[in-house]
Amino acid sequence: MTGVHKRIQGTSGETIAGPVRMPFDVVGNELHYRAPFVGLVDVLEPAGESEWAGRATWFGREFGQFRLRRIAVTAELENLLVKHIDEAYAMEQTVLRLLDSMISTTEDPAIKDQLREHRLETEKQSDRMLRRLEAHGASPSKVREGVGMVQALMKTVLDATRSEKAGRNARDGYATEHLEIAAYELLARIAERAGDEETAQAARESLAEEVAMAKKIEANWDRFAELSLLEAGVASKVS
Repeated sequence: MTGVHKRIQGTSGETIAGPVRMPFDVVGNELHYRAPFVGLVDVLEPAGESEWAGRATWFGREFGQFRLRRIAVTAELENLLVKHIDEAYAMEQTVLRLLDSMISTTEDPAIKDQLREHRLETEKQSDRMLRRLEAHGASPSKVREGVGMVQALMKTVLDATRSEKAGRNARDGYATEHLEIAAYELLARIAERAGDEETAQAARESLAEEVAMAKKIEANWDRFAELSLLEAGVASKVS
């Protein structure tokens, strides 16, 4: 079953399917699920090295089969995963400063409200990544890669002499959103391969928010163009 993982530690564990978590107890070669899934039992049989054949049963009746393979998380994979989480956290910290500057230089009330709303989302995204770092026994590092583009954008946003602030803010914000989208797409997949569904889910949640924000910017390009023309003192054609 694609996207479904089982975590087993000692005599208990859980099946993870996206946001759904189904706790169970290990009884011999059987996984007995707890409420509200009482009656659901997975029966496992060895099927090779680090692999099990599984039968999903409901009150003794089989309704499905699956293969259970052990995911070996090497130190290299663990280190790579932590590195990507750390970079995502650093990226969000940088974006918070970027948003602060955009909010302070944006005069349009509707656009300012959208930026403030996204800043709250960005705070949550940062907190998600910090919690995932802590879950791996790590803390934010001082040396990070992958945020250079955001920092370069910040230099232009913070430029006091910058003209057409509304349009250029939108352009740079749009570029930043896609950098974040790419980072979370990659993080989710690395986390899945490491068997870390919690981090994968956190990445997917942040990814959905970044995609939504990018679409909001896309829907307002005409407005950003008009604001740029006004700021530059250029009259636009009226059709």
